[in-house]
Amino acid sequence: MRQPANMCTVYNMIQHNMGKRVLVRTNQGRNRFDEAEGVIEEMHPYVFCVRLDSDADEQIKTVSYSYTDVLIRDVELVF
Repeated sequence: MRQPANMCTVYNMIQHNMGKRVLVRTNQGRNRFDEAEGVIEEMHPYVFCVRLDSDADEQIKTVSYSYTDVLIRDVELVF
């Protein structure tokens, strides 16, 4: 995904891809990244929720990220 220009662009882009599969890449610091695949489930005024894929023996995991995290590249989304 290209670097969004402002918060409204981030919000609209996520809203447009609501319910679709997404690859989430989070910056853990010191050149460490964590990648997970899931579906954008919910949107709230300041955060959005992603239901991550899990193995058969694990429970379903839902994580939330702020739109600001996407804007400052702490979280990268690949649709």
